[in-house]
Amino acid sequence: MRQEIDIQITPDGEVKLTVRGVAGAECLELTQALEAELGIVVERERTSEFYQAAATAAETVKIGED
Repeated sequence: MRQEIDIQITPDGEVKLTVRGVAGAECLELTQALEAELGIVVERERTSEFYQAAATAAETVKIGED
């Protein structure tokens, strides 16, 4: 399965990363460098796929001021 990172920047400057096609905690490793460059993670939402060992996992991360 193809790995994807969807990056959304809202009008107020908030950055949201959504990872698809990555199993389990591997998505955290995939976004670690981006998160370090973009700022402080204020919220992390793990989907049910995060807890599965299947090849489809997704995570949404919000970066910016609270």
